[in-house]
Amino acid sequence: MKDYDHIVVWLDYFNKNLTRRKGRRISSAHAVFDPTLGDLTDAATAAGYKPLLDETADQVRYPRRPFLKSGYIILPKSPKYKKSKILEDVAQKMHQLKTKKKSKER
Repeated sequence: MKDYDHIVVWLDYFNKNLTRRKGRRISSAHAVFDPTLGDLTDAATAAGYKPLLDETADQVRYPRRPFLKSGYIILPKSPKYKKSKILEDVAQKMHQLKTKKKSKER
């Protein structure tokens, strides 16, 4: 049964290796290479959203790529913002966190 109170955010929405046809929903400028579920959770928290940690799944398969395991988190639906706005916010934070992590490694 469909849940209308929450938003499902898949990892594949932010994967720079994928085309839009394969499931990426963010522009390639804001997408990152091979995001992890931890990156997605950290970015959503940094963007001000509260992911439901008991509702995350890391071994599920994105419907457009059923041959690979992906993952998703669930966010509470906000009456103020559409899903596209939420995805943009999370993508910007994920991009910032990844660039900070790369600069610390160097």
